[in-house]
Amino acid sequence: MTEKWEIIYSTPLPHRAELVKALLLEHEIAAVVINKQSSSYPTYGWGKSEVHVLTQDAILAKVILENEATFS
Repeated sequence: MTEKWEIIYSTPLPHRAELVKALLLEHEIAAVVINKQSSSYPTYGWGKSEVHVLTQDAILAKVILENEATFS
């Protein structure tokens, strides 16, 4: 059976995507980071890192990010 995944967070900073993934895993929400940055020009920051969750967890994941994630 194929499950649907949804992008809930996108950033040019890969470490932030990993922090979001860790936060979601603390709440027992399966999350994966997809790195879409150019490996040819990593210092220019072309592309984004995306955090994906299962579609049925997307709303809860977005609420968790709004209430608990703070980046400065």
